[in-house]
Amino acid sequence: MGSSSSKLLACCWGSQLKGTVLEASDVVREDKADTYEQPPFQDFSFDQLRLATSGFAAENIVSEHGEKAPNVVYKGKLDATRRIAVKRFNRSAWPDVRQFLEEAKAVGQLRNQRLANLLGCCCEGDERLLVAEYMPNETLAKHLFHWEAQPMRWPMRLRVVLYLAEALEYCTSKGRALYHDLNAYRVLFDDDCNPRLSCFGLMKNSRDGKSYSTNLAFTPPEYLRTGRVTPESVIYSFGTLLLDVFSGKHIPPSHALDLIRDRNFHMLTDSCLEGQFSDEDGTEVVRLASRCLQYEQRERPNIKLLVLALTPLQKEIEVPSYVLMDMPHGGASSVESLSLSPLGEACLRMDLTAIHEILEKIGYKDDEGTANELSFQMWTNQMQETLTSKKKGDAAFRHKDLNTAIECYTQFIDVGTMVSPTVFARRSLSYLMIDNPQEALNDAMQALLICPTWPTALYLQSAALFALGMENEAREALKDGSSLEAKKNGSSGR
Repeated sequence: MGSSSSKLLACCWGSQLKGTVLEASDVVREDKADTYEQPPFQDFSFDQLRLATSGFAAENIVSEHGEKAPNVVYKGKLDATRRIAVKRFNRSAWPDVRQFLEEAKAVGQLRNQRLANLLGCCCEGDERLLVAEYMPNETLAKHLFHWEAQPMRWPMRLRVVLYLAEALEYCTSKGRALYHDLNAYRVLFDDDCNPRLSCFGLMKNSRDGKSYSTNLAFTPPEYLRTGRVTPESVIYSFGTLLLDVFSGKHIPPSHALDLIRDRNFHMLTDSCLEGQFSDEDGTEVVRLASRCLQYEQRERPNIKLLVLALTPLQKEIEVPSYVLMDMPHGGASSVESLSLSPLGEACLRMDLTAIHEILEKIGYKDDEGTANELSFQMWTNQMQETLTSKKKGDAAFRHKDLNTAIECYTQFIDVGTMVSPTVFARRSLSYLMIDNPQEALNDAMQALLICPTWPTALYLQSAALFALGMENEAREALKDGSSLEAKKNGSSGR
């Protein structure tokens, strides 16, 4: 932006949306995003989601507010392949089962490539959970306020707000014009680094809960007066997001409007954007933000007009988002750059002999710390039988008598007096070596459920997935295993 800040601000405040003063009915837009395909909404069992999230392990928490928040979001994998985000509500959040299901199923009918779509829900006993597409590349808040390598470029910022406006326009066209607590944490980035609007904000956090959890300084004025969200309230929140992308900071709207009135453009502009946009484009974004933040609801533009205003501002439209973000393309990218352990390398090569040798060498040291609460009755009546089964299984495994190993390990597991991730790992490899990769995958998943921070379980998942011909998913499991191993080695090195 040039030095003509005061001239620009003179035309920002109080002016109309230049070039967008049209009736929404005058424009017919072909929404290509409306053809986005995803499986229909479905009901999940609690056990399915418990397994997918490794028992709702703390390591899988991805929500910003952490483990003690009333509603926590976890990442997970269905059948070790399909990545999902699982939102687990506070037990008292939705006491009325029918109301929760009606709300969830209504949101679950939406299907659009601008949304992180809702795939299903779970309603068992006191448990209320939502299941959505998983977006692996962080939130807008992370990329705007807490960036590490480089700040987000201007063309990408413009793309974010356009895609967000298109998401809201789609929801409005489907009768879901209300969005609760729209903010930079609700904008997520998919495998291609395209921005998506989280579907979770289309439902409140509870039946009677507040629609806004953010600082009151960012809350629409009418919500403070009435406690109700309107479509115009969503436009107000969209205005705060326009300020976020323009300033690179989370500036309270009242303060931002004071800066605009005082023509203090320098304080409003992200210094990282210097020289990246024209005076005209900067003027238009500030004008749009100021109109969205009008105190009177009727003076705010509707979402169709915002889409129309943002569309001509787009730059480098042929450049993929992952290029603009300077990020690797896709979640299942090459694993050559990963730092893999010998076990990880063996799984990548599908060298089952090497995997067998490594598991033999490791023994049971990774079972240390696994919870095994045994009553005295169990010790006296069943322990000897259980240990005998395990010893026989270990001897058979060592000599690659795989069917015997599977039989003995199955006896150990079925007795149920002890829990051992290593036994599941050994049985997993045994299944793999007799060409039964599906059972191998199931056992690797069970090992991860018992010990969510165990890289070996993920590496064995990758080997089973490679055997099933699911190469992308196998590489994802390798990447997750490598990440867990790096954390483990980092903590032990301190």
